[in-house]
Amino acid sequence: MADARHHVRSGLMRESLLDRAVERSTEGPVHRMLPAAHVLKIGGRSILDAGRAAVYPVVEALADCLRDWKLVVGTGGGVRTRHVFSIGLDLGLPTGVLAQLAAADALANAHLLGTLLAPYGVVAIPPEIFGHLLPLFLHSAPGVVFSGVPPYSLWEHPPGVGRIPPHRTDAGAFLLAECFGCASLTLVKDVDGLYDADPKREPAARFIPEITVAELRRLAPPTLPFEPVLLDLLEHARLLDRFQVVNGLRPERIRQALAGEHVGTIVRAGR
Repeated sequence: MADARHHVRSGLMRESLLDRAVERSTEGPVHRMLPAAHVLKIGGRSILDAGRAAVYPVVEALADCLRDWKLVVGTGGGVRTRHVFSIGLDLGLPTGVLAQLAAADALANAHLLGTLLAPYGVVAIPPEIFGHLLPLFLHSAPGVVFSGVPPYSLWEHPPGVGRIPPHRTDAGAFLLAECFGCASLTLVKDVDGLYDADPKREPAARFIPEITVAELRRLAPPTLPFEPVLLDLLEHARLLDRFQVVNGLRPERIRQALAGEHVGTIVRAGR
């Protein structure tokens, strides 16, 4: 008698997911879920901690941009995150606990920015439902605000040096833009972009308008205006092939960046 039972056929059914050939076989096109949305990361220490003088012009710039683009706006934790890191490190807390604590500070800034953008129909989405309902909210509202801390929490990756969580709010914004296949990622900081030295300490520092991941690794500047883990993420991303760092203290550059203009430093994957 013929076997009439239904068998689920799968190319990975009998394969080890640790096999290199199997891993290579999984390469292929990736579906973009939100290709028209643009992700912006608003720096916590660089913009939000500066108060009204810096934040209000950025809010006005974002409100202007909302007329033309769907925006997903991430926030950093700023000085409060650095303070809790300092206390946690002194207490000997592991990296995963520090990551969990940092999420509260970025969420507070998300609520602050969401409140200021509320008159324009923007909503701040709690982390628990953000990933699941982002397409719904973005379909209904011109923009959303979220806490930039990725939800690794206690499962944060141990860093190569020290105990500070390597995936912070820049990384969270990048991972969101990559996962949803968004149109662009712009990091809004308080500097014009990337320099070969810290421009706040070295007035003669050379501005770098554009650079690839490989070139940046060779240059190895002593400091970066974004989290170093972004180089690893960009190198392995499937949908994002660049991001731009712009100066939020010149808020007109936000619209220019969203329009595709080169107004800061563009970091490219280089592939």
